[in-house]
Amino acid sequence: MDGFSFVDIYSTKGIEYIVAVVFFFGFLALQWYLLAPAPGERKAQEPKAGFTEWFRVPDGYNFHQGHSWMKMDLLRSGSHGILRVGLDDFAQKLVGRVESVELPAVGSRLAQGDMGWSLVVDSVPVPMLSPVDGEVVEVNPEVLRNPAVLSEDPYGKGWLLKVRSERIGADTRNLLSGKVARAWMEDALEKLHPIRHETVGPVLQDGGLPVDGLAKALGGDRWNEVARTHLLTDVK
Repeated sequence: MDGFSFVDIYSTKGIEYIVAVVFFFGFLALQWYLLAPAPGERKAQEPKAGFTEWFRVPDGYNFHQGHSWMKMDLLRSGSHGILRVGLDDFAQKLVGRVESVELPAVGSRLAQGDMGWSLVVDSVPVPMLSPVDGEVVEVNPEVLRNPAVLSEDPYGKGWLLKVRSERIGADTRNLLSGKVARAWMEDALEKLHPIRHETVGPVLQDGGLPVDGLAKALGGDRWNEVARTHLLTDVK
């Protein structure tokens, strides 16, 4: 009689466990159904093509690691031609609203990796590096008149210079494009950190989205230090 009681007890508990497990997974399924976004909402959350999570990295452009870009404007022969040059989406979101732009004069010589121009923000010049070697043959008058075009269209109307180059091939080998450029931009995003804990503003690690003026959000009154560090123009 005792043996039958022993078997009955454990048979009953086994059924209870099964019921509990079924109830648990049924509860999870109900939660997923209630919290899942509607089909239209899912579509709206999908990232746009040609973008990393937050920064535009379009095809057809070659990027310098100081966050400037180069695009072929006119190829004459071999490695000779005219290049269009500007700053990328990361740079314009990093510095925020630009008051003015200091561009080199037509006829000036640029060297890849050396200072090419400066963005003036809060009356402070923020230098940027040239992505190419060559002679400046044209500057963009629209950017000089209306610096806001840099944030509106950094890869189109916001171009800065046209440069005549005789070593396009050599310069291009030192630049990034396509999937490599996107991976590099994602790495640049990972390296964005606030200088101090009391910094006020959107912090990426807390889920905040990048806004214009990331350097100020992350660095406060030391924003210029943040900007120069990421643009590779920090003073040694």
